[in-house]
Amino acid sequence: MNLQSFLWEYGEKVPGYDVTVINEREARAAAGILFALGMIVIFVGIGYNHIIVARVYLAFLFIDFFARTLSPTYSPSLLLGKYIVRNQKPEYVGGLQKRFAWSLGWFISWFMMNWFVLHWDITFYKVMLCVLCLTLMFLETAFGVCVGCMIYKWITRKNPEHCPGGVCEMRVKEPIQRFNPIQATIAIVTAVALFAGIYLFLAKTESKTFFGQFLHEAVLTKAQLQKEEDEKFERESAGAFENDDF
Repeated sequence: MNLQSFLWEYGEKVPGYDVTVINEREARAAAGILFALGMIVIFVGIGYNHIIVARVYLAFLFIDFFARTLSPTYSPSLLLGKYIVRNQKPEYVGGLQKRFAWSLGWFISWFMMNWFVLHWDITFYKVMLCVLCLTLMFLETAFGVCVGCMIYKWITRKNPEHCPGGVCEMRVKEPIQRFNPIQATIAIVTAVALFAGIYLFLAKTESKTFFGQFLHEAVLTKAQLQKEEDEKFERESAGAFENDDF
């Protein structure tokens, strides 16, 4: 393999495709595996207050994405995904845009590796970077949305070939893809209710963990946080006066 083929040929050569491709089913399966492991790490970290699982996971994430940037052939998560979907018909997508997306994933994981594996320096915004990474994985595995591929298209100013779900080639939506007014109303109400519920939970529920406190403070304004502090001070003062009466 020479340098030119390494840079501009990523994936496999499949008859009928004029560019090198990868199996999108394997990619989505791998994203689902990494997302599931990430959620398990969060639950274990919160429930057991252990950081070792987070460090192991983030180190694995760094190695996995680095392997992907070189070749999809030996990425651990892609190999697991390949085994899981081995009986499904492949869905081929262009390799270069996926490599760009996974390179962004490796770039993000480099920061997480430095912050949480080599050192343990946790802040709200650093945790949000982890949440962003998990969100991108969820979008890929659940909806087939490759945000990195969209960025690749925007940077190169040309339509990549063989995108996931055929979004590069599709120009007119099929009737089954369109919303009637009732469907649109249900979808909008559901989305608003979900976001409102998440906001109210984070804003109104008393946090019992460090990460939960981060999220609680993130959704409130400075005025709301100050009001909470004032109310807390008043409760503590009232409790102190009651104790003095005894």
